[in-house]
Amino acid sequence: MTKSLFILVCLVLAINGCRKATSTAQQSPPASTSAAPVASQEFAHPQGGAMAATDTKYFKGSIGNALDLQMKLVRDDDKLSGQYFYQKIGTRIDLKGSIDKNNNVLLEEFDPAGKQTGIFKGLWSVSGEDGLVSIAGNWSKPDGQKQTAFSLHEEPISLSNGVEVTAKNIKESNKKLKYDIDVEYPQLTGMLTPPFEKFNSEANKLTMREVNEFKKNIAENKGPEDTDLPNNYLDTGYTIALANDDVISIQFDVGTYYRGAAHPNSNSEVLNFDVKNGRVLKLADLFKPGSNYVQRLSTFSIKDLKRQSKAKGEDSGLDDQTIESGAGADAKNFRSWTVSKKGLAITFDAYQVGPYVAGPQSVLVPFSILKDVIEPNGVLGSLTKPQL
Repeated sequence: MTKSLFILVCLVLAINGCRKATSTAQQSPPASTSAAPVASQEFAHPQGGAMAATDTKYFKGSIGNALDLQMKLVRDDDKLSGQYFYQKIGTRIDLKGSIDKNNNVLLEEFDPAGKQTGIFKGLWSVSGEDGLVSIAGNWSKPDGQKQTAFSLHEEPISLSNGVEVTAKNIKESNKKLKYDIDVEYPQLTGMLTPPFEKFNSEANKLTMREVNEFKKNIAENKGPEDTDLPNNYLDTGYTIALANDDVISIQFDVGTYYRGAAHPNSNSEVLNFDVKNGRVLKLADLFKPGSNYVQRLSTFSIKDLKRQSKAKGEDSGLDDQTIESGAGADAKNFRSWTVSKKGLAITFDAYQVGPYVAGPQSVLVPFSILKDVIEPNGVLGSLTKPQL
C-alpha cells in the first residue's frame, strides 16, 4: 500500500510539472525569439517609417561623366546584393555588400569568375518628397586605385513575376550625311505577358518614329558644307515616372541639332501604358467623361508656374501672359504628362510657357486637386484608393 501510494504521488507531481512547463512555454517566447533584434523583421527607414526586411530596388546612374549604368539591389536588413551593368556593354557584374546604421554603403563587385574587380563606397539617402533612394560616393579598384565619383538614383519600379526594365540603345553615325544618333529607350525583360510585349512594341515604335523623322529631316535639308560645324545629332534618353502592374509611365527627352542652326532644340515625348488593358493611355482616359479636368489642370498649372517664376525672380525668364497662353485650358497644352505616385506631372517644352532660354518647365498636379474628376475604375483610381 505504501509503495502504491508513493508511485501515485510521483505521477501527480510529474503531471503538474508538465502542465507548468507547458503553461510557461505558451506565455513566454523562446530565448532565441525574444533576443532577436527588430531588424530581422523590418529595418528603419532612414527618414522615418519602416520598410520590408527584403526589398528590391532599381537604380540608374553613372560612374564618372559618361559610363551610364543600371543596378538592381536587394536589401535584406543590413545586407545588400545584386547586379549592375553598363548600358553600352551589357555584361552583368555581381554585387555583394552591406549598409551600416549610419547608411554608409559598401558594395564589392565580382566578375563571372568570382574575382573582385571594384568597390563602391557611398551614402544611402532618401528623398523626403517621393521616398526614392539615392546612393552617391566613390568607386575604385579593390586596392583603392582609380577612384571615381558615382551617383545612383532609384527608379519607381515595382513589377512582379521577375519582369524588369532594361535600357536599349541605338547608336549610328553617317560621315556622308554628317549625323550622329544616340538613342536610349526602355524594354521589358523576363516572363512577359501579352500586355508587356505590347508595351515593348509601343516603346520601340515611338523610338523609331523619332529616328526616322530625324533622318528624313537630314535627307531633305543637308545643311551647309562647312566642315567646322558640329554634326547633326539626335540624342534621346528616358525617365521612368512609374512602372508597376497597373501602369507604366515614361517620359522621353529628345535633343536634336541640325547643322547651321543657332542652337540645339529639345522636346519631350511620353508613353503612358495601361498594363491591365494592354493599351496606350490618352489623358482623357484618366478622368470621368464630361468632367472639367482640362480646366482643373490649367488652373493649377498657371498658378504653380507663376509661383515658380516669382521664386526665381528676374532669372526665371517667364511672364504671366505667356504662362497663361501656354498653360491655358486647351488639351493640346497638356500633351506631355506622366503618372507618378504623388500626382500627374506635366511638362511644358521650351517656348510653350516661356522663351527658349528659360528651358522646359514642369508642374506636379497633386491627386488631391483632381480627386473628384478622376475615373474611379481607371489607372488613377487604383493609385488614389485609400490603403486598407
